[in-house]
Amino acid sequence: MGECGAPGDVNSNVLVARSTGDAQLDKAVWQWLSWDKNEKTKEEIENLLENGNYEELRNRLCYRLSFGTAGLRSAMGAGFCYINDLTVIQSTQGMYKYLERCFSDFKQRGFVVGYDTRGQVTSNCSSKKLARFTAAVLLAKGVPVYFFSTYVPTPFVPYAVQQLKAVAGVMITASHNRKEDNGYKVYWENGAQITSPHDKEIIKCIEECVEPWNGSWNENLVDTSPLRQDPLKKICDCYMEDLKKICYHRELNMQTNLKFVHTSFHGVGHDYVQSAFKAFGFQPPIPVPEQKDPDPDFSTVKCPNPEEGECVLELSLRLAEKENAKVVVATDPDADRLAVAEQQNGCWKVFTGNELAALFGWWMFSCWKENCSQDADVKNVYMLATTVSSKILRAIALKEGFHFEETLPGFKWIGSRVKDLLDNGKEVLFAFEESIGFMCGTSVLDKDGVSAAVVTAEMAAYLESKNLTLAQKLIEIYETYGYHISKTSYFLCYDPPTIKRIFEKLRNFDGPQSYPSSCGSYNILHVRDVTTGYDSSQPNKTAVLPVSKSSQMITFTFQNGCVATLRTSGTEPKIKYYAEMCALPGQSDRTLLEEELQKLIKALIENFLEPDKNGLIWRSA
Repeated sequence: MGECGAPGDVNSNVLVARSTGDAQLDKAVWQWLSWDKNEKTKEEIENLLENGNYEELRNRLCYRLSFGTAGLRSAMGAGFCYINDLTVIQSTQGMYKYLERCFSDFKQRGFVVGYDTRGQVTSNCSSKKLARFTAAVLLAKGVPVYFFSTYVPTPFVPYAVQQLKAVAGVMITASHNRKEDNGYKVYWENGAQITSPHDKEIIKCIEECVEPWNGSWNENLVDTSPLRQDPLKKICDCYMEDLKKICYHRELNMQTNLKFVHTSFHGVGHDYVQSAFKAFGFQPPIPVPEQKDPDPDFSTVKCPNPEEGECVLELSLRLAEKENAKVVVATDPDADRLAVAEQQNGCWKVFTGNELAALFGWWMFSCWKENCSQDADVKNVYMLATTVSSKILRAIALKEGFHFEETLPGFKWIGSRVKDLLDNGKEVLFAFEESIGFMCGTSVLDKDGVSAAVVTAEMAAYLESKNLTLAQKLIEIYETYGYHISKTSYFLCYDPPTIKRIFEKLRNFDGPQSYPSSCGSYNILHVRDVTTGYDSSQPNKTAVLPVSKSSQMITFTFQNGCVATLRTSGTEPKIKYYAEMCALPGQSDRTLLEEELQKLIKALIENFLEPDKNGLIWRSA
């Protein structure tokens, strides 16, 4: 967050029509009213000024957006800390400045712009309009822009960046967030989301050029500039063709009687999932009519996040029962994440992200094994997961001989690492994060709900031909590689010093610079602290994962096979916990394992978080 009044050339003698009595705030108000050409957001600031609501003005104008795990993300509305026409123009000007510095061939290679279907009447903001301003800033500076002529899934932007050899790309989306939000997601030339130091350098560049340039407000450039190209058909055709590389049972797909229902959650997914099923030889999935078409109000769901489970999948489950479809696939509004439900004995099982990852991991490795060349080396094969996700891929890797790696939370870390591995001649089959984000194959170096949906369908059709359901196969996987049972939840804490105190106590538990050796009756085998870079399991006690000082995250590996992580949220006042019981093959008493996990979580909360003492508010997952 920046200081009150963004930097820029402003005549300090010019006062706003009504002074707030605070010179810094007056400057920020002057800037907004001078620069903003969106009548709705300009009027919003004028009304706050007129009504003397200076505290609200300060909140809106004295802080700037900053990059989080998914780029810039905030509510749509007036102010420098919100997503709106002006802040998107400012962000793109900063992007231009940084990319011009990084790439001498920027104006030859160009830039990709995509968008979802979000919109807000009160601020006259929509993803398409924000995308048009993003393109306009660059077109006015002579940069070729690949601007999609209609809404696309988020994974199409990183895919296009690589296919078109562009220097970077932006997707205007807030994914599965509430309807009031929007975002600005940045991809680098490698097709992965930006990581440090790019994010910090772009923020610096944004702060150096906050006043809109000539041409930045000219959104009509998208319609008139010869530098604008529409990559939609080429990218869609190439994507669907590349998708076939991970299709292994086309004949079976064409013959299966298994029926699928798909919901796109009022977002972008419908047309693209239909095309993906066709590419795999399937009949099209049955769409949920009330949720098929874009609706920025997400009017049939309490929240547009399929991760919430059965309560938000109600319409698709009822349709599936009516149509006798056994499997439901649900893409979130920007189609980069996937939820799956399966009908069994009259009820539905909604799989967790970790459970789906176990199925995908087994499937992608089995297909590789059946189709690889004779001289293929399993030691050249990799799978990845974020560190707060299930360790089931590690268990499969240990038994099958391929490599498993962890990254920091966020798919931006996975994408960058996968690109490094590919550049070094490695083969990456699959990667995931527990929040239903999956990467099957490496055509897209980000999570992709479209490809995950059709791979799920092929896996289900194959298993049905063997008289197995997805749920039955999941049990087989756990019995082969060991049960992995996980629980995730969080506590609310509105006092940052308390959060800091909790984590500092863990770092000085039995004395200065001494982490806990036990938690209640549970012995701790290893401790990893990526905030400080410490890892007791490494010979030099240094974490393999990059240090992330901006957030708190400590992971405990227990002697009984449990792995638990405590971390702060980058966007909300939360302390999250992730706990997983990783049992050895043969330990098949699931109830016993679940009880053990529950007891350990209770000990973790009582001994390490101390909610009563620290005033934490408990919230169940």
